Amino acid sequence: MNYKLLLLHFIILSGYAATAQESGNIKGKVINTNGDAISAANVDVQGAGVGTETDMDGIYSIENLPEGRYLLRISYVGYKSKELAVSVGAGATTTIPDIVLKTAEEQLQEVLIEGNRNANKYDRSRSVYVSKLPLENLENPQVYDNITAELLEEQIITSFDDALKNSSGITKLWESTGRGGDGAGYYSLRGFPVQPTMVNGLPALTNGSPDPANIENIEIIKGPSGTLYGSSLISYGGLINITTKRPYEYFGGNITYTLGSFGLNRVAVDVNTPLDETGDVALRVNSAYQTQNSFQDAGFAKSFFFAPSLSYRVSDRLSFLINTEFYSGESTNPAMLFLDRGAPLRVTDISELNYDTNRSYTSNDLTLKNPTYSLQGQMNYKLSDHWTSQTAISRGNSRANGYYSYLYETSRFYEGLDEGVAFTRYMNNQNSTTLTTDFQQNFIGDFEIFGMRNRMVAGLDYFQRETIDNGTGYVANGNIYIGNADLQNVNESVFNIAEESNYITNGDSGILSTAAVDGLLANINRNNNTVKEDIYSAYVSNVLNITPALSAMASLRIDQFENDSNSQTALSPKFGVVYQPVIDQVSIFANYMDGFSNVAPSEVIDQETGETRRITFEPEHASQFEIGTKLNFFDDKLFATLSYYDIQVENIVLGNGINVNQDGTQYSRGFEARLTANPVEGLHLVAGFSHNDSEVTEASENDDFLGRRPESAGPETLANLWASYRFTSGIAEGFGLGFGGNYASDNMIFNRNTAGTFTLPSYTVLNAAVFYDVDKFSINLKLNNLTNQDYFNGWSTINPQAPRNFAAALTYKF
Repeated sequence: MNYKLLLLHFIILSGYAATAQESGNIKGKVINTNGDAISAANVDVQGAGVGTETDMDGIYSIENLPEGRYLLRISYVGYKSKELAVSVGAGATTTIPDIVLKTAEEQLQEVLIEGNRNANKYDRSRSVYVSKLPLENLENPQVYDNITAELLEEQIITSFDDALKNSSGITKLWESTGRGGDGAGYYSLRGFPVQPTMVNGLPALTNGSPDPANIENIEIIKGPSGTLYGSSLISYGGLINITTKRPYEYFGGNITYTLGSFGLNRVAVDVNTPLDETGDVALRVNSAYQTQNSFQDAGFAKSFFFAPSLSYRVSDRLSFLINTEFYSGESTNPAMLFLDRGAPLRVTDISELNYDTNRSYTSNDLTLKNPTYSLQGQMNYKLSDHWTSQTAISRGNSRANGYYSYLYETSRFYEGLDEGVAFTRYMNNQNSTTLTTDFQQNFIGDFEIFGMRNRMVAGLDYFQRETIDNGTGYVANGNIYIGNADLQNVNESVFNIAEESNYITNGDSGILSTAAVDGLLANINRNNNTVKEDIYSAYVSNVLNITPALSAMASLRIDQFENDSNSQTALSPKFGVVYQPVIDQVSIFANYMDGFSNVAPSEVIDQETGETRRITFEPEHASQFEIGTKLNFFDDKLFATLSYYDIQVENIVLGNGINVNQDGTQYSRGFEARLTANPVEGLHLVAGFSHNDSEVTEASENDDFLGRRPESAGPETLANLWASYRFTSGIAEGFGLGFGGNYASDNMIFNRNTAGTFTLPSYTVLNAAVFYDVDKFSINLKLNNLTNQDYFNGWSTINPQAPRNFAAALTYKF
């Protein structure tokens, strides 16, 4: 026996026991004036650098405090803070009588802090970004979904794509390609393509996929929102806004290690610390390192993410917040098969394609790097009891550097080929940088006129984007056949088999090494393009409480768009009304919302003279009418939204380079429902359903999309569900189970009058999880795609998705 080691353990345990005897504990409960528990309230021991948050029942406990007297500070957004003196005795627990917090209109704090946490951990009851005002969801005539950090943690979410599966009416169209300018993933929302472009209500462009490490909440804001967010970064279907984690007043954090299928390894750290004794200055750092291979025969992705944020409360009137994010990613291209857009389709569904989804047709030597940097600074100053000034600035830099490739169907190979599909790989070298600057000045008011409450935001916004492209043009690198034909006979009879570019194979005729691709690109000209745009905007929005139960919203924006070749002005109105037959529980709402898009000039060929002429266009406009209801029962434990929307888009530019007209129209209408609930202690539910009908209704007679469902509209019907239950007492306390999944109906990813229709089949993907929390440790296990379902996404492309896979996460909280 190692007596020295035994003695060391004894000394450590003795020291621990002595410390325990000289220290004590504090426990208690925080409630409001109605006697309801306040969860996630901050309980800070002043000067000791320790603190905690209340749980869902308002209970808090602080352990191992040295014997003595302390000042306890209790705070929560929307309530007046409270301080009280507490004595801690050696070896004793001091139980403090219930602490009652009184409400207060802390406008400045509400601007800074994310939506309130409550017993329903899958929802946030308030947002300061959807309307740029601190409105409760029930008061807001616009529909939006929340995807909370608690839900992401429970589901072991390591990718942004998986996070969005918890929202109703949104589905992935394209993988994140990493290419310059638009390399982030594309999603379909209410029938229109959208990318994640907003962080804390400010522009934050990326050529990759956002890392979940710094996400406190994802807001899927539905409908054309041009009135408050302009046109350059959002879509007619809505926008995706990420709310980041913010510093708080006491020391705390966690570290998580995640491992899983396809070589998944991820380490994530979240550390928060006050930088002074009062907690007025606080620093929070979120960071993650992740590597994972593709589920196919080649491909990988690795990334490093680092996000420090600093808050400084100068006084009760003035505060600052700085949020920065550094991301460095390197990956191979995901497999994407582009269907030929100029000829009748060879195949019309997956069964005819006969695609082996294990094949990636890529190489781990050919990668694309995506370093990204963003900075956000915000100053809030309380001008008076009724007005707050909010000044915000954001800067961003996203790059794409490396090799990008895609497979495009090549109909010229079909002479002599009776079956199967042939693709050519096209490649280029990406060298692109996108720089963004945004400046916003908002004045936020809460005041009364003639006894009626007004909540108003008036703001100015300047946005600049500059894209510098020094990448190469594209070059063909190999041809690929998918099918069962005898290619030898085809190649000999139709092509010169000695010419590599004319040869197709069941394998791969390309050379996928860095040196070989560099040789192919050596004589390809590089671009030298710089595109710059400036947008100047002013907006005002007011919510008027006509009665306590009836409120109306009116908003207007003017937008001036400028670039080297174009200048456009657009007006965008928004109106909404909310009636609450049962105040704070039931609301009936309706809205009219407007969105717009600045259309670039087009160069067309005059058929009579053969000369090229330049045509300019008016801004494209989309308008939405929506009606629905929001329900909030059992003290925020059940929240539901049901709505019907109708979006009409006009002034769409359609044409083929010879005949170009601004005469297209399209509608997108549908029904959406979403429910988040905590019906009994320990049980949590989130569920969504949507049905969308879209069609191009007007266009020139020979337009390829006239009378068709747009390819960006995604599946007509979508559904999602996640349910979890945690035991809160007894022998199984801390143990929990989760189950859910997603359903998508058939998806016409290619739908044109000339070429025909390619349809992806419907799918149901099921997932399950097991988790256990004990003291400061938690362990989560999750199995995705339980039934090993083959399924695909696409947008005139075919993108295979991952088969059955697992993930396990171990977390230590401090």
